Amino acid sequence: MIDKFTYKDAGVDIDQGNLFVSKIKPLIKTTYRKEVMSPIGGFGGLFHFEMGKYTKPVLVSSTDGVGTKLIIAQMMDKHDTVGIDLVAMSVNDVVVQGAEPLFFLDYIATGKLNIDRNVKIIEGIAHGCREAGCALIGGETAEMPALYKEDEYDLAGFCVGVVDADKIVDGSEIRVRDTIIGIASNGIHSNGFSLARKVLFEKEQLDINKKFDELGHSLGLELLRPTKIYVKAILNLIKNFNIKGIVHITGGGFIDNIPRIVPDPCCAVIFKESWEIPPVFSLIRRMGNIDDKEMYRVFNMGIGMMVIAPEKETPEIIERLDKLGEKAYSIGFIEKRDESQPSISFV
Repeated sequence: MIDKFTYKDAGVDIDQGNLFVSKIKPLIKTTYRKEVMSPIGGFGGLFHFEMGKYTKPVLVSSTDGVGTKLIIAQMMDKHDTVGIDLVAMSVNDVVVQGAEPLFFLDYIATGKLNIDRNVKIIEGIAHGCREAGCALIGGETAEMPALYKEDEYDLAGFCVGVVDADKIVDGSEIRVRDTIIGIASNGIHSNGFSLARKVLFEKEQLDINKKFDELGHSLGLELLRPTKIYVKAILNLIKNFNIKGIVHITGGGFIDNIPRIVPDPCCAVIFKESWEIPPVFSLIRRMGNIDDKEMYRVFNMGIGMMVIAPEKETPEIIERLDKLGEKAYSIGFIEKRDESQPSISFV
């Protein structure tokens, strides 16, 4: 007798995939903008781009993942916030160019499709898209038992935004004496988790459910705080102030990200004592015996986004951010750089 095999025998359940899509359609609809033309389920997402709103429109795109923060979600069996992280990592990169995020697509790869877990992930993605004002217009869920263990999964996201060519924020107008304004982060966000896990769980062998007085809750809940989405606040600032440069403090921390926007003749001076550093960073630094330079190159240290603006506008910008619900600080300034001087210094 000849054996007959099915896709399900190989570890891929098409019926479960279709059921999953039917469950997430209502969530996805909550993110739609008026430009969305097609429902979920087609071969591609259709988005009607309104050319009349822009003089010289430039599309801005970004793709990213959540990294090994997903391991923390799996350790906690808590999957309702990593979708927010996924959206945040891309939309924050788009908005620093001065662009409004338009639409988002997600990719979920897993060993075995777990509908309840994946719905939680999509709930987070939809929440993030609503917060960023962009539409979730498509995605892919890949069941790949040969590549992932049954309970493992990975996420990737892709965002497209738009900005008028003459309104692109690229740092070219930054000048000496401009102020660097830091906007508070919501914890670790989605960078530095390989080092954090190495220190906390491999070296110290901490229980993820252990509560720390300085954190106010368990270590796991602290590490899973979702990445803050800055889109609405940043777009508001761009509309009302002379914002010359914006920096997303993502992978590479202060040291690698600030130089991406500061022109060569200038350098950034950062006052290290000018903002409140969340206790989770002090915990990691102490337990890992990590030096300052490494901490500021790996983590956001409590500042998730920076804007660079004229000194005279700084008080009003900080006041506006406060009204928008963002904690902000004047954390540094721009000065002329000598050839031998680094592009960023801490005082």
